[in-house]
Amino acid sequence: MNASRLDPRVTPARPDLAAAHLRGQVQAARYVEGTLKRIFEPVAPLRRAPQRDLGFETEALYGERVTIYESNAEGWAWGQLELDGYVGWLPAGALADPGRPATHRVAALSTFIYPRPDIKALPMVAFPFGCRLAIAREAGKFAVTDEGAFVPLQHLVPVGHREPDYVATARRFIGVPYLWGGRSSLGLDCSALVQLALHAAGTDCPRDSDMQAGLGSAVDFGGDLSKLKRGDLVYWQGHIGLIAGEGRLLHANAFHMTVAEEPLADAIQRIRADGLEIITVRRL
Repeated sequence: MNASRLDPRVTPARPDLAAAHLRGQVQAARYVEGTLKRIFEPVAPLRRAPQRDLGFETEALYGERVTIYESNAEGWAWGQLELDGYVGWLPAGALADPGRPATHRVAALSTFIYPRPDIKALPMVAFPFGCRLAIAREAGKFAVTDEGAFVPLQHLVPVGHREPDYVATARRFIGVPYLWGGRSSLGLDCSALVQLALHAAGTDCPRDSDMQAGLGSAVDFGGDLSKLKRGDLVYWQGHIGLIAGEGRLLHANAFHMTVAEEPLADAIQRIRADGLEIITVRRL
């Protein structure tokens, strides 16, 4: 099978190199097993090619794991993210050995990491929503990471925790700037908002909007917006949003350049003016 028949976004295969588990499925000059690493920066950009002047396809968050199949002398590493299978080039300096599996994740939109258990100490770094940490112990109101850093306990939840309401989770991002390819509370795009909210609820979700258009089951609403329910996913070509209830759409979008909630009818009219109609509505 030629690799071009597979989605390159989630297939670790190139003409010159492919993951060993794809042997017999794709043609490549060589096959490699790959090395497990983890993201060791708050946010790491993943690009389609090893060029710093390129925009990025997505982002990986601290503590997420990635299988690296190639590293080069220019400081790039090519691999596949474990969380959603996305493939691309990451800065090699953003990677570390896998370490112990994460025990907790950041549930606040952002939290600070301190060198000691003191909120007046100079923070070392800020971690956005969704970052994953291995916590060794607790110290008062702080959790202590395996690396010896301190994180406010109230900003963390166990990795297995499931948020009960993914719409409420998505609403917390209102006002976060729109960023193409962004996947953090520093900036994100439409499909990242959906993915982060669903992952926090314990629901698997692919990265891009066209992939997400296959989630759940189709809703035959016949153009009657009153039939749509809170939590339904509304998909246009290249765009996706969540029904927030009462006929309102919650979405990260380039019109507002932020995560915004607005009347669904207004969004439909504006997007229709650009020549796009709703393709499908999905119910989870």
